[in-house]
Amino acid sequence: MMKLKKIAALGLALVMAATSLTACGGKKGETNENGEEIVELTWYQVGDTQKDAQKVIEKVNEYTTEKIGVKLNIINVGWGDYNQKMQVVINTGDKWDMCFTCSWANDYLQNANKGAFLELDEYLEKEGKEMHDLVDPRFWEAAKIGGVTYGVPHEKEIGSCPMWVFTKEYVDKYNIPYQDIHTLEDLEPWLKLIHEKEPDVVPLYLTKDYTAPTYMDKIQDPVGIEYGDDTLTVKNVFETERMKSTLKTMRKYYTEGYVNKDAATASDDKSIKRFVTKGDGQPYAELIWGKDLGYEVVATEIMDTQITNASARGALTAINKNCEHPEKAVEFLNLMYTDEYLRNLLNYGIEGEHYEFVEPAKEEIQAAEGKEYVYDKKVRLNEETKKDYSVPYWVQGGMFNTYVLENEPLDKWAAFKEFNDASKEAPSFGFDFDLEPVSTQVAGFRNILDEFGKSLYTGSVDPDEYLPQLQKKLEATGIQDVIDEMQSQIDEWKAQK
Repeated sequence: MMKLKKIAALGLALVMAATSLTACGGKKGETNENGEEIVELTWYQVGDTQKDAQKVIEKVNEYTTEKIGVKLNIINVGWGDYNQKMQVVINTGDKWDMCFTCSWANDYLQNANKGAFLELDEYLEKEGKEMHDLVDPRFWEAAKIGGVTYGVPHEKEIGSCPMWVFTKEYVDKYNIPYQDIHTLEDLEPWLKLIHEKEPDVVPLYLTKDYTAPTYMDKIQDPVGIEYGDDTLTVKNVFETERMKSTLKTMRKYYTEGYVNKDAATASDDKSIKRFVTKGDGQPYAELIWGKDLGYEVVATEIMDTQITNASARGALTAINKNCEHPEKAVEFLNLMYTDEYLRNLLNYGIEGEHYEFVEPAKEEIQAAEGKEYVYDKKVRLNEETKKDYSVPYWVQGGMFNTYVLENEPLDKWAAFKEFNDASKEAPSFGFDFDLEPVSTQVAGFRNILDEFGKSLYTGSVDPDEYLPQLQKKLEATGIQDVIDEMQSQIDEWKAQK
């Protein structure tokens, strides 16, 4: 399914060309003008190699060596290889100091539990106090595991906000009240209209990455807690009435011809005309989706934004438990969070080469006056060199101290802050599942979900026939053991709250 690309094209990230790992610490005896010993920090990031990374890092290091006596050695690993590479790096004791981690890559919970990451709380009272005070406390709450903080959260959207993304051309042409469309069932009359009136358009365009709207915090897919359930009753998502109904509706849409026939196996093809698809949303997501697709889109929320551990752990930087200079690592992260020049240098590259500043309109400045996280500068990327340095900056750190692009609202980050403030905490927010007692059962889920999930979610097969087969395999793998264990743990967690 179409995934939101946060400003930069997904799959591009900062890298410093490096053929070997280096230990924490610069050349012995090397000092800056203040007489401080220069420490080199090795930082692993997920993403692809950037042509101009060396130029940018040299500029970064000129600044950070004089500021705090730190220089960076950034090692980048491609999106498809990052998990495996970091397992090797962490498990074999290779030298590293900082790394990108989250709920979906280089698993934050798993690595923290096995002791790979440094406990940060005492450092956040001193070297990291400024950034700790800046970031929404709910991000710090999510970063705690067993009451201990193991990572610095990258402040961005905090909740999960699935959206329907409509092609504006057809919304305007047929005067479709898209803002009133939220549930899967709400789509039906308009899918029918497009199917009849626009034979060359796919009414509901889906791919193999699509997951049907799930009104549940899937703590260990497919097991979790439904949103709004304050009783914290653990369920198999496929046994909930809402999911059963959703799968039937998806099957109906598929058989009516509203869904592309190859949905269960397709990758996103932007050349295919579509009326609506599903995306992972945030404020002003329409601008980014539209830029990616090449035409205007509008969007509406499928459900209220929900904060879960997974969503609030969408991006963090962790420090090696065995880092030789942990104070310097935290001091660097603190500087990155509080220093506009450094953060935007890492994010956009070198002013005059990769971008230039543009003056916002006076009306826009006046409209944004008094709001948080509003800067008086916008960035225009150099069309010739932007491909040589284009990073997904949510990998590097928080987003709220980055300048907005020329085509973005000046108050973009203020809108993100308002979005986060309005987001609701799921009843299960704060609960971490220790899967060790049922690790064997959980290990068997992935193959079963891969076998049935894509076909069921896209409506490609009849749920009356295939859902019982899925359930039977899950039962044989021990899903009830997982439900019972999770319920026991969540009951204990609830009692301690």
